[in-house]
Amino acid sequence: MNLARADGAAIALRGNKRGVPACISCHGAHGEGMPANGYPRLAGLNAGYLETQLEAFANGQRVNAMMAPVAQTLNADERAAVAKYYAALNNPPDPKKMLAPTDSAGARLATQGRWSQNLPACTQCHGAMGVGVGASFPALAGQSSLYIENQLRAWQQATRAPGPLGLMKVIASKLSAADIQELAAYFSALPANNSTRKGSP
Repeated sequence: MNLARADGAAIALRGNKRGVPACISCHGAHGEGMPANGYPRLAGLNAGYLETQLEAFANGQRVNAMMAPVAQTLNADERAAVAKYYAALNNPPDPKKMLAPTDSAGARLATQGRWSQNLPACTQCHGAMGVGVGASFPALAGQSSLYIENQLRAWQQATRAPGPLGLMKVIASKLSAADIQELAAYFSALPANNSTRKGSP
């Protein structure tokens, strides 16, 4: 185990000596998150994406009362180490998760978009079945539905940075409350894919 992985594991499991709590208290022992509370799954997400989000919490580009003080107390090396630790974790198989219905409103919006509103398909950027593409477009498959809903609302309310090319702020602004619920339900029903941890998420 390299030093970065060891440091990341220590912070995730026990926190650090400067008051950062153990990440597992909200994100689970295996990075599975706490879906009912809206705490996201971190296991298998792209390391570059995770590090960028920690930096955003630290500098105020993402507004969250719980994560901001945590990210601000971690230094840059610690943020990178934690990101690498979670990126290397596998998602345990979840027999409860089957392929989401392909005929739901969420499935149609996710895979086809709504071009009458210039809304592209989510999968154009986030990959087929929401597996994620690179450090800019995270995996959505198997993510907490409440977390997805909260993030789409955060873009609508400008409490989260708009992301690459400002795409997500524009997209979220065109979504109705029903759209948000349907998309979140669709992606949360998909099984998390461990291939998201390799290279490009």
